[in-house]
Amino acid sequence: MRTWTEDSGGSTEAAWELLSRPPRWHEWAPHLRGAWGLGDPVRAGSAGAARLLGVVPVPVQILSVERGRSWTWRAGAVVEMDHRVTPREGGCAVAIDLRAPGPLEPVVAAAYGPVIALALRRLARAIEPAG
Repeated sequence: MRTWTEDSGGSTEAAWELLSRPPRWHEWAPHLRGAWGLGDPVRAGSAGAARLLGVVPVPVQILSVERGRSWTWRAGAVVEMDHRVTPREGGCAVAIDLRAPGPLEPVVAAAYGPVIALALRRLARAIEPAG
């Protein structure tokens, strides 16, 4: 498993609002240009697609949701990602864990990891209190 984490002075509620609502994903993950069939907020058991870069529809299924804390999806046939919000003093941490079988995991992590890191930085900044 590979994990990316970003700390924020924003609230867990604000992070969850952006993290769990597909229509708002573009606000922090500009590579995601739409999703359908996943719920709003995401619902366990729902299946649909996420549109990468406005062009490529990737089939996804929401495997689990722990409201206000985390949700997990399977993207494509084998890659799973946990999207997490954890309270911490003065704010929260947002994180994504990536899992893929055997030798595929380091390849996916190398290719997609920088995108995950950038998206989490944008999410952490987006929920920072004004002022």
